[in-house]
Amino acid sequence: MARYTGPKSKIARRFREPIFGPDKALERKNYPPGMHGASKRRGKQSEYAVQLMEKQKVKYTYGVLERQFENLFHKASAKEGITGELLLKLLEARLDNTVYRLGISPTRSGARQLVGHKHITVNGEVVNIPSYSLRAGDVVAVRERSQSLEAITVSVAGRKINRYAWLEWDANSFTGKFLTYPSRDEIPENIKENLIVELYSK
Repeated sequence: MARYTGPKSKIARRFREPIFGPDKALERKNYPPGMHGASKRRGKQSEYAVQLMEKQKVKYTYGVLERQFENLFHKASAKEGITGELLLKLLEARLDNTVYRLGISPTRSGARQLVGHKHITVNGEVVNIPSYSLRAGDVVAVRERSQSLEAITVSVAGRKINRYAWLEWDANSFTGKFLTYPSRDEIPENIKENLIVELYSK
């Protein structure tokens, strides 16, 4: 199961955004990493560099590697509608992302681990594939024997009620529902998906 395992603070500093969640290193050093630190003069980035950076940021945010991301983009471009928005909707429909959005885990990487370790079910069946694509109406739940895990109970206790309009959550049964794909304005991440579309259209 391929995934990024490198330094997260360094990546967050590169994009100057807490893409892996709150990061004290990012607060202390709000400039890109490198041996010259904040004093290094950086030239103006090319159009290609800006587009590539945006793609990389989205990949790290959702925990998707290059081949998976490219496949998702081609899938989005084959559908009717705005390709960039469709790409984000497909990313949001991933099982690991939905587990994170439901508040079962405080991070996407933690959600990916819960899925991989068979703590999550979809429509009553155990699914251990983080990239599993949900459809409207799918029910995502924590397995009964996993509901007492400290990592899950602490995360669920700290979640906000009805934080995302496209999801439904029942705290009593540790069950959530993927109601529909979110609209673009409902996705809170700071992403300029049009730059990614421009990159792939070259």
